Amino acid sequence: MLQDLFTPSVLHSLDLAGIFVFAISGALLAVRRNFDVFGMAVLAEVTALGGGLFRDLVIGAVPPAAFTDLGYFLMPLVATVLVFFLHPVVERTQAAVNVFDAAGLGLFCVAGTTKAYEYGLGLTQSAVLGLATAVGGGVLRDVLANEAPSLLRWDRDLYAVPAIVGSTLVVLFIRFEMLNPFTSALAALAAFLLRLLALRYRWRAPRAWNRRSTAVERPDEQKATA
Repeated sequence: MLQDLFTPSVLHSLDLAGIFVFAISGALLAVRRNFDVFGMAVLAEVTALGGGLFRDLVIGAVPPAAFTDLGYFLMPLVATVLVFFLHPVVERTQAAVNVFDAAGLGLFCVAGTTKAYEYGLGLTQSAVLGLATAVGGGVLRDVLANEAPSLLRWDRDLYAVPAIVGSTLVVLFIRFEMLNPFTSALAALAAFLLRLLALRYRWRAPRAWNRRSTAVERPDEQKATA
């Protein structure tokens, strides 16, 4: 299983790294929305921990890891402090943040799917919960910021699709008894690379066939916040 891929300390470090970059995206959105430091901390915490918290509550892994490991709670606060003082610099390094965000997406969709299956969910349900683990925090972030979730917007580069691909690969490997450290890493890598390609080539999901809407992307919406 996924836990066999890394030692516990390395896996924990990767979790914290993913939490950190997700928290940065939440804090940056708070800056763009002109929130105060408390609002920044709230969005950072929700973005970083929301998906995993939802997963743990659904599968009955209580108390959730977010409430048993102090590092999970403190890391978003560290990201908030960083963005509070250095947000112009962080904005300029958005490309690097996106790379780490994509890595977190790949790791979390695989970890979420695997953990859900280990707690007794079926294959389809495990894949759905893996997707929720990866993207749930971003949805909560956008809702709290009074924005249409980036996950649902046509003018955002693919985000859910890479997570779906990663989660689907995991359940296929489980179904054919092929899940091992190598295939787990392969699923995470697939989600990671697909997200990076979507960012590079501006890949987006298709809209309704023969739609009549004249909605266009506004100039201030061209920069993805996911």
